[in-house]
Amino acid sequence: MKDSADDNAVFSIESDSIEYVGPEHRHGKPNDLFTLWFCTNVAPLAVISGATSVLVFHLDLKSAILAIVLGQFFGAIFHALTSAQGPLVGVAQMIQSRAQFGRYGSLLVVGFTTLIYLGFFVSNIILSGKTLHAAVPVVPESIAPVIGALLSTLIGVLGYNLIHRFNKVGAWFMGGALLIGMALLIPNLTAAALHQGHFDFANWFAMFGLCAIWQISFAPYTSDYSRYLPKSTGFGKVFAFTYFGTSLGTIFAFIFGAVAVSAGQGTDAMQAIQTQTGAFGHVLIFLFLINIIGHNGMNLYGAVLSVITAAQTFSPKWLPGRNVRIVVSTALLIASTATALWASSNFLSIFLNAIFALRIVLAPWIAINLVDFYLINNKTYQVEEIISSTGGAYGSFNFKAIGVYVFGIAIQIPFMEEYFHGVWANIAGGADVSWMIGLIISALVYYAIASKRHAHARRAAPSHTRA
Repeated sequence: MKDSADDNAVFSIESDSIEYVGPEHRHGKPNDLFTLWFCTNVAPLAVISGATSVLVFHLDLKSAILAIVLGQFFGAIFHALTSAQGPLVGVAQMIQSRAQFGRYGSLLVVGFTTLIYLGFFVSNIILSGKTLHAAVPVVPESIAPVIGALLSTLIGVLGYNLIHRFNKVGAWFMGGALLIGMALLIPNLTAAALHQGHFDFANWFAMFGLCAIWQISFAPYTSDYSRYLPKSTGFGKVFAFTYFGTSLGTIFAFIFGAVAVSAGQGTDAMQAIQTQTGAFGHVLIFLFLINIIGHNGMNLYGAVLSVITAAQTFSPKWLPGRNVRIVVSTALLIASTATALWASSNFLSIFLNAIFALRIVLAPWIAINLVDFYLINNKTYQVEEIISSTGGAYGSFNFKAIGVYVFGIAIQIPFMEEYFHGVWANIAGGADVSWMIGLIISALVYYAIASKRHAHARRAAPSHTRA
């Protein structure tokens, strides 16, 4: 038996990993989700990504801001909808995917999701190293990423409560610091800086897509941070606090990066911030360092849960606890740090390519997830059936969902522009709309073929107990 009181302590190692969180262990308030997602997104990676609107996509500042705002508000819808599933189901997001794809069929999605987490973990290890070296130059560039990775791993191991508390406090510091930083940057914006770059629909939509996928990329683990909320919290509050926390925080950070490189007319967002904000730049860099370490703790936490989910699929009676999370965290720390040290010199290009690749696999997944949960199953899953050794009412494989998922990836190929020129790539004037096509078509096809009658039968069927 786990000690509920001890498990609620901020600096105790979370005892739960992927199992169902029962009513007796539910705690917290929905407004915790606002500070969690706001602070998580007011981070160096978001600032650098915002700067790409000017540096990579060559948009003028007004066009860049419009793409950022609309893209983040659009993507946050999907982020918040998956977050709202947490209190209603009470399990981690990837365990829940078994209800959509089947017990073994879900491994396809779990595999992609693990790569997403690790990709962001590696990216942030690189950034934490660069930021630490900038804040404390005496720390060698070869050692700084290792220190950042170790601190992030500590946060990821301690888990849910520390992550929430860290971001609850950090939201005030990061929000206030960026307001001051913005006030210092804006006077440096000249008329020439405001008109640097130009509107181009293909590049504008690419930035819009980057922002939307930024939000959707969180969807595979948003329930992990809301599953401890009482079920009585309901849908509306969880959705609203997640939506506005994640969208406003990211918009703030992205615009901050775009303004910094426009005002400084440089090619490095973090360096531009330091030079344009004077002495306060040192404070910003230090806060960014702390924030990125906390943010990366979440990436590791999600990766660990995904790896455990994949392993537990083949051993349903296994109940992994603290020690398993520590071992898996250590293994991922070593592998990811080695990768980060190898990839650090080509960080920006690798990161942007990863974001564009994410669009391909995430668009059909999020479509199936939301249609299945909200429209087919009416916000209800039977947890006992999900964790059944045979997959329960949800089965070992849901070939309809798997087929739609593969089709949703394939249908994007003719519309692609980023990796090669598809036969219909010019349908939107050169803008890569493949991910949007995949999102819409996957949702429509899955809704058309999914059996509502079967879903109602599942909810009415008696629940199996865990064997």
